Amino acid sequence: MLNPRSDHFLAVLALTLLGAGCVLVLWPFLTALVWAAILASTSWPAFLWLDRVVGQRRTVAAILMTLLVTVVLLGPIVSVALAMADNVAELGRAASALVKDGLPDPPSWLASLPLVGQTIHDYWQQFAHDSPRLVSELDKLAKPAQTAALAAGRVVVKGTLDMTISVFIAFFFFLHGEALASRLRVALERLAGERAPYLLGIVRGTVTGVIYGILGTGLAQGVLAAIGFAIAGVPAAVLLGVVTFFLSVVPVGPPLVWGGAAIWLFQDGQPGWAAFVAAWGFFLVSTVDNVIKPFIISRGASLPFAIVFLGVLGGVLAFGVIGAFLGPTLLAVGYRLATEWTAAGPAQPADAESEAETPD
Repeated sequence: MLNPRSDHFLAVLALTLLGAGCVLVLWPFLTALVWAAILASTSWPAFLWLDRVVGQRRTVAAILMTLLVTVVLLGPIVSVALAMADNVAELGRAASALVKDGLPDPPSWLASLPLVGQTIHDYWQQFAHDSPRLVSELDKLAKPAQTAALAAGRVVVKGTLDMTISVFIAFFFFLHGEALASRLRVALERLAGERAPYLLGIVRGTVTGVIYGILGTGLAQGVLAAIGFAIAGVPAAVLLGVVTFFLSVVPVGPPLVWGGAAIWLFQDGQPGWAAFVAAWGFFLVSTVDNVIKPFIISRGASLPFAIVFLGVLGGVLAFGVIGAFLGPTLLAVGYRLATEWTAAGPAQPADAESEAETPD
């Protein structure tokens, strides 16, 4: 007959194996699960308002909220993917024209650039109006470019699939949000004691600050930049808008994009459109970064630049497209909790429990 100690050991072993099995089953969907929880947490106030509008019919409200999230998230992703496909085709036609006619003469100002200007100018000059030599040089880049294009395509497809799954999971988080939040609070109280509501408030505030303050404003900058480029007739407007979104985490990132587009238009003999793009970028795109972002972040989480920058880049490398949103959010939460843990006697805010009332 087994003694109590052996029974305890077998119970712990069985629970460990069961937990490991659950993790293995859910591992392919872990990214989507975490992002679904973030979606439900940040949009929970809007969901409660919608629930009141439909007369406290939770299932109807969950369906409508899921449809809204689908339109807001998947709609732009699909549109960007289709537009980028058109941009790639346009770039392919431009490349074919270059192969046929050869490169034009390099601009005179290129040689005056410090350090690398003369080197780039001389390298460009080798292929000016020399189509066979340009083709020979491009052949060396054909295979790496094809590999990079296939890898980028896989990343976009995986990101779209992860986002679709996360939206589907978010429906159940909306439907059973209060019960899930209650169980999460109980679990954290057993781990962290009386400080659990306060820590939940920190997590929620940090997630909201990152999603709305950093990623939301970055998305707004990308959309506004793409609209301005499209109006001015800049090639690959959507692709440049995507670049603006990713560079929005860098303080001078978006001006590099719209400033470069303005310079290109001026060099192309379109000073009017160049002035339009410069004004559009300065008064609209940069206003989002300089005015709206600090206001929203001040209400959520003030984060070091390195946390956001490494979060976006590392998130994309680790999780694909969805990592651009998930990476900085996870790093920001970890940073805030680590700061709280290493602080000496932090004061607990009075509204911590009220902040923790919504699911995280």
